Amino acid sequence: MLKIGVAGAGHLGKIHIGILKNLDTKFNLVGFYDSDPNLASEVEAEFGIRAFNSIEELISNIDCLDVVTATLSHFEVAKLAAQSRKHIFIEKPLTETIEEARKLQKLVLEADVTAQVGHVERFNPAFKAAQQFIDRPMFIETHRLAQFNPRGTDVPVVLDLMIHDLDIILSVVKSNVKKVSASGVAVISDSHDIANARVEFDNGCVANITASRISLKNMRKTRFFQKDAYISVDFLNKETEVFEMEDVHGTPDPFDLVLDLGAQGPKKKILIDKPEIKETNAIRDELVSFHDCIREKKETPVTIDDGIGAMELAYRILDEMSKVYLK
Repeated sequence: MLKIGVAGAGHLGKIHIGILKNLDTKFNLVGFYDSDPNLASEVEAEFGIRAFNSIEELISNIDCLDVVTATLSHFEVAKLAAQSRKHIFIEKPLTETIEEARKLQKLVLEADVTAQVGHVERFNPAFKAAQQFIDRPMFIETHRLAQFNPRGTDVPVVLDLMIHDLDIILSVVKSNVKKVSASGVAVISDSHDIANARVEFDNGCVANITASRISLKNMRKTRFFQKDAYISVDFLNKETEVFEMEDVHGTPDPFDLVLDLGAQGPKKKILIDKPEIKETNAIRDELVSFHDCIREKKETPVTIDDGIGAMELAYRILDEMSKVYLK
């Protein structure tokens, strides 16, 4: 059984700790470390697991480290784990800067350890159900809106929220980014709280992405448009709807939904599918996948390269936002 430790016992860290405790057939949760001694004492009492006095002491007692600290400390914590040849699960965004991300990538390769980035929406059951229908999307529209929460305001909304959608988009488009335009506004915090970006890819696909952490309601929806199909994914409510069109041959059924294109082409029948979504815990699933990749010595579903790709696009968007802001 793999011995694992958790770095960071904040809101998300406690969620990871609770899940790992219940994954006792996969992991042996040895303990955790948090730099706040008062929080560490509280979590130690709440979960009945050991709070280590230093990150170095924790790392020396484990096989793999789950990094759930604040983004600003991701690199230093993960670096210590890699240098000790420990497998690493690291929450998104991968690190604070691209330079740190590339240094960590090199350390992971040198240590020959398994590393996975916590882009949890890859494991959202609604997205997983939609993947079989997504084939060369040419227009993508996303809205990720959240009510204000002080957690996460240490980074701009692009790195806090939008990066989820950037990773999803890059995972399905699989084409180089040609052009980025973006704008954003800092409303409550010192960094951008709302942002919109238009990303154009070499293959012709265009993505329009909106993220806000000052919304009155929560929303996490992505719509994929492609030839003869439209796929809607509701990440929040875990629902997927698929609308596909096919040519009508002969006389359609009177109950069919038919689109008459007139002189532009044959009639099209609209097929509507709402795949059954099995309720799952996406964080649990990504941690299980991390375990299985270590055991089977295979590439993780969200690699360091994937984490860097999402960060590079995020920083291109931030650069464009800065240009607009300075005008």
